[in-house]
Amino acid sequence: MEYTGAQILLESLKREGVDVLFGYPGGAVIDIYDELPRHPEIRHILVRHEQGAVHAADGYARASGKTGACLVTSGPGATNTVTGIATAYADSIPLVVITGQVPTALIGNDAFQEVDIVGITRPCTKHNFLVKDINKLALTIRQAFYLARSGRPGPVLVDLPKDIVQAKAEFVWPEDIHMRSYNPTYKPNLNQLRRTVEELAQAKRPVILAGGGVIMANAAEELTSLARSLSVPVTCTLMGLGSFPVTDELSLGMVGMHGTYAANLAINHADLLLCVGARFDDRVTGKLAAFAPKSRIVHIDIDPTSIRKNVEVDVPVVGDCKQALSGILEICEAKLAGHDWIGQHAEWLETVGQWKASKPLSYQKGENIKPQEVIEALRQLTKGDAIISTEVGQHQMWVAQFYSFTRPRTLLTSGGLGTMGYGFPAAIGAQMALPDKLVITVAGDGSLQMNIQELATAVSNRLPIKVVILNNCYLGMVRQWQELFYNHNYSATNMEAQPDFVKLAEAYGAEGYRIEKSADLLPVLEKAFASDKTAFIDVVVEREENVYPIVPAGAALDEMLLV
Repeated sequence: MEYTGAQILLESLKREGVDVLFGYPGGAVIDIYDELPRHPEIRHILVRHEQGAVHAADGYARASGKTGACLVTSGPGATNTVTGIATAYADSIPLVVITGQVPTALIGNDAFQEVDIVGITRPCTKHNFLVKDINKLALTIRQAFYLARSGRPGPVLVDLPKDIVQAKAEFVWPEDIHMRSYNPTYKPNLNQLRRTVEELAQAKRPVILAGGGVIMANAAEELTSLARSLSVPVTCTLMGLGSFPVTDELSLGMVGMHGTYAANLAINHADLLLCVGARFDDRVTGKLAAFAPKSRIVHIDIDPTSIRKNVEVDVPVVGDCKQALSGILEICEAKLAGHDWIGQHAEWLETVGQWKASKPLSYQKGENIKPQEVIEALRQLTKGDAIISTEVGQHQMWVAQFYSFTRPRTLLTSGGLGTMGYGFPAAIGAQMALPDKLVITVAGDGSLQMNIQELATAVSNRLPIKVVILNNCYLGMVRQWQELFYNHNYSATNMEAQPDFVKLAEAYGAEGYRIEKSADLLPVLEKAFASDKTAFIDVVVEREENVYPIVPAGAALDEMLLV
């Protein structure tokens, strides 16, 4: 029996476990949408902009640990996905993005709504495909999902010409996938793990630096066990928050440009840095020449190209973070049973404890609501049992600093690309993946308006997402830099011409709340969270509050501005 390309595609998605498909129809994919109602096992979510579809699929993937999927048409539909694809690529998120394309015979002829999306996205996809043979469609979808979720995860694009979607062929599903040129290393080299244990046994001032790779590998439990067994303090990158409980006495909090005083000093005074699943981004390292100057470095990562890319390391370990951490702990227990790790690190732990106590994250309360107050109120009400997505800017850093994440996959944020407009559609994806969870977006008044049209998506699908707007009528992070480094020249950052977010929410059929006094924070948030409807909560905050600490661009981690 022969099937159309549209039928083969949807059957392939079903076999890959896709239960939610985010998308937006158009001429090049109309045959797929014609077939879609006959596949009730796949729930299609109609977004209001193709960028929203990719961000929603991204949020779905981060929250669930599965591979996100979206479907858009050719030309502008395809190009509208590029920011979302680049966002997922920067943060190693498994996505399959399916784009329509003009018929094969018209490719290269400047046909209506034709664009070379394969060429455009080649620098920001893990891999991409242009399907030219209907007989290879099922295999291509199989390979796309395999590539997206294996090794270092990432987005994969599949471009489908309209004639391929309409053509017919037998459906042949490849159960096993083998790609000769792609064989990621999962099992770390045993000798390198032994070398890591030797380094740990000699270190007096060790620090574990945990990145997003720990969360992607589902290795938070192994990380926590290793840190506690060896009494080693842990700091996390922005993407690694939730991999180790911030409330643990061994936690130093977040490291980097807006990291804690203790974390940044610990990196600069450590004699051993065990980096797990992080890529030494510039926002983490600060001035490279001054990064971890006294430390030997062990770097564990599944992507060999990330090792020694930015920072020279002493012990490279290529492999899966979960397997590597388990292997290190096993060797420690076998070879160093009874070793006095607490005694070995006692002086170091006392020192970092003093740093934590001397300059903790703090802020001064005033007449107006401080943004940090709002984040602390969210933490108090949710007790950490919520999915928090963020847009990008000051509010993102306040969430990272003050929410105190204790569980993996509870923070969804654009770390590598810093994409304004990410948080709200990502929350839609997370709510679809985890319908029983409380999902909260923390947004700035600037970032939210990048993809505010997705309010219609949330309302039409009856998603009880709560959007907490820290409204300071500024592009806050840019304004802060203008204040600190550009002599208060607030050029093009004043956002006073704002919509009434309460009325806007109501116009879409959502609920709207406004908070202007600290005393109203908890009761209004509680009321909004109790509702089963989408809600905008517009919190009027101190206009010129800054994020501290901050490491100025080009400065070392120990050159923080604290006030």
